[in-house]
Amino acid sequence: MENNRSGPIASLPAPAGRWGAHHVTNGLGLPAICLLTALSLQPAQAQTRVTVSGTIKDLKTGEDLTGATVRILELPGVGTGANAYGFFTLTVPVGTYTVETSFVGYQTQARKVTLTSSQRLDFKLSSGGQELTEVVVTGRSSQANVSKAQAGVESLDLKQVAKVPVLFGEKDVIKTMTLLPGVKTAGEGSSGFSVRGGNVDQNLILLDEAPVYNASHLLGFFSTFNSDAIKDLTVYKGGMPAQYGGRLSSVVDIKMKDGDNQQLHGSGGLGLIASRLALEGPIVKDKGSFLVTGRRTYADLFLKASSNETTKDARLYFYDLNVKANYRLNERNRLYFSGYLGEDVMGISAFGSNYGNQTATLRLNHLFTDQLFSNTSLIYSKYDFGIRLTSSDQDINIDSKIQDWNLKQDFEYSPSASQTFRFGAQGIYRTITPGRISAAATADINSTPDKTNHSLETAAYVSHEWKATEKLDFTTGLRLSGFSLLGQGNYSTYDPAGKVLASTHYATGDFVKTYLRLEPRLAASYQLAENTALKVGYARNAQNLHLLSTSAASSPTDLYIPTSLNVKPELADQLSAGYFRQLGPNGAYSLSAEVYYKWLQNQIDYRDNTRLSPSTDVESTLLYGKGRAYGVELLLKKNTGRLTGWVGYTLSKSERQFTAINSGAWFNARQDRPHDLSVVGVYELTPKWSLSGTFVASTGNAVTYPVGKYQALGQTASLYGLRNADRLPYYQRLDLGATFEKPQQPGKRFHHSWNFSIYNVLGRQNPYTITFETVPDDATRTQALQTALFRMIPSATYNFNF
Repeated sequence: MENNRSGPIASLPAPAGRWGAHHVTNGLGLPAICLLTALSLQPAQAQTRVTVSGTIKDLKTGEDLTGATVRILELPGVGTGANAYGFFTLTVPVGTYTVETSFVGYQTQARKVTLTSSQRLDFKLSSGGQELTEVVVTGRSSQANVSKAQAGVESLDLKQVAKVPVLFGEKDVIKTMTLLPGVKTAGEGSSGFSVRGGNVDQNLILLDEAPVYNASHLLGFFSTFNSDAIKDLTVYKGGMPAQYGGRLSSVVDIKMKDGDNQQLHGSGGLGLIASRLALEGPIVKDKGSFLVTGRRTYADLFLKASSNETTKDARLYFYDLNVKANYRLNERNRLYFSGYLGEDVMGISAFGSNYGNQTATLRLNHLFTDQLFSNTSLIYSKYDFGIRLTSSDQDINIDSKIQDWNLKQDFEYSPSASQTFRFGAQGIYRTITPGRISAAATADINSTPDKTNHSLETAAYVSHEWKATEKLDFTTGLRLSGFSLLGQGNYSTYDPAGKVLASTHYATGDFVKTYLRLEPRLAASYQLAENTALKVGYARNAQNLHLLSTSAASSPTDLYIPTSLNVKPELADQLSAGYFRQLGPNGAYSLSAEVYYKWLQNQIDYRDNTRLSPSTDVESTLLYGKGRAYGVELLLKKNTGRLTGWVGYTLSKSERQFTAINSGAWFNARQDRPHDLSVVGVYELTPKWSLSGTFVASTGNAVTYPVGKYQALGQTASLYGLRNADRLPYYQRLDLGATFEKPQQPGKRFHHSWNFSIYNVLGRQNPYTITFETVPDDATRTQALQTALFRMIPSATYNFNF
């Protein structure tokens, strides 16, 4: 079930009778008991209450408007928001009311209705003249940050992301997201990121509910997400709702567009190194639609012009393809299918490498009653990586992959305007193949045995959103997560030094080890005034999939391992509190200040001086410890006017402790950056021209530098200091952009715009890596060599739609 961050889920009306709540609660166990209890607590006058429900869509395209607001003007404080499918529901007393709907960039619409029985009420909103006066990327979250219990939640406005200057001029939702406080990029040009001191693998990235394990192209310089295909992105930095789990630090929930169900049209863009094209239209008008988008880089085409034969035959490109279709079967059922396919291809001469993601999601929305909504999802996700070396006597293939089959069942029940229950369960069957080598008999290295492992990850959850009073909101939840490591294979236990204590063979389907974890969640908010709120929250999360990396940035060669006999589930407990306020007329400004403290258990790292090889028993090289992360996040946004944007600042600390590292003392995590500042602005110069800019500055990542040299077996080796006791130089960058967009003329479908940007205008040589080499004429001395990737990169992109 896709998340509804703005309020109770609603949906299509259904007749009473055999589809009533009693029928669907049979056999549901604890969630059913919760629902029956809630029903029994409803006041006696509930019989005089009726439900108004329906959908909110774009008038022109039929696209669901996720997060659109619905209010009853005669009942102060009574309102809700459309869910991920555009559905809403409100239960109110019998009477005559004005139902008002609104959404960022659209004209507000109000209808006078007399409710004597439950009624269907659909809205189609037309875009208004407000696009240029809304906040650049977080417009929808401003009011929610005051009125909702959940803190640490931000949303990106995809219509405005295109104006934020980024590397190579490519619209990139992940890079724009890293400009928010608490979210830090892993490095120059990288799509990897950390949230509130967590590792890069502690973020759950979902694309239409399917997990994406490597969200980057070209070794991290682009993200996998084509903005033309994306409708909505929400990031949960703090205590995520109970329907999410499996990661410690954050959830990035990305939803694809549904497609235009009114008419066929397309859009695209031509950039310096990549082009893209999208086509969408109705399957059956008003009932179903489709969307297809594609993107490809063409650096390899430029290489064809080289006079060097090796360079001419080089392969260097990526592509991605997004597809989505939906169809309304009847008034109570709607079917969705979405998929993603992306791959990076790199190769020169005898060397070749490719990696990519595949996802597919099949979903059925079903409405049991106008208060009980169901979403059933079957999800497939795969990430694979391969290297091939070929020559006259060499034929070596290295491949690794991670593959999931995921079945989810989610329900939402809204007995009243002040309460929403969510409950459900899921099971994930996961297969991991970690770095298998296949080599010809004549090769210099030998093939390695297949170490593919299998696991089953399960979860069940229940949560309750309750508006206790006009000022006090609660969201409580409990998630029970389970993990079972399955055979076939040999599994060992180790002593503290990494030596094997025992090894046991398990047959196919055997349960090697099972872990269960309870994960409570709590969020509460108190409105000091209509525009001011205080919030507190607590969340526990467990993680059973672990990424082993030797660098702070994510890489396609990083190794995934599951929880095992030795590797315990990672745990995180986070406390957070925040102050949220809207300032000025109509919320022209918004201010937030959040503090958090996170305790981390069962953290994983390599032993000092670990050297990995194809024959290495990885688990024997691992250490287990704990961590902590804490900080304060400040965000000031200007939401209206010709100048919009925000200033974000994070002051934080992230540390780890392992008995065998630094003599057991606390040390900086690789991603620790105490100071992080971002400034984003968009200025509407004229109706055709807009100017934009971003400025970022931060402390450099924590690193370990050599402090001396020593001789061993006739070889000179470096002596390294304490783990992560040093830092890269501080990071600073200014980007500028300009967008020319001619207003669309009535009656003409073709529309175009130009986007110009300069990345790193100041030409600062920010360090990508620093390596240490022996001085050629003096083996006793070492020199540091800094590599900087991008001094200044101008870009131009031509965008069009028809």
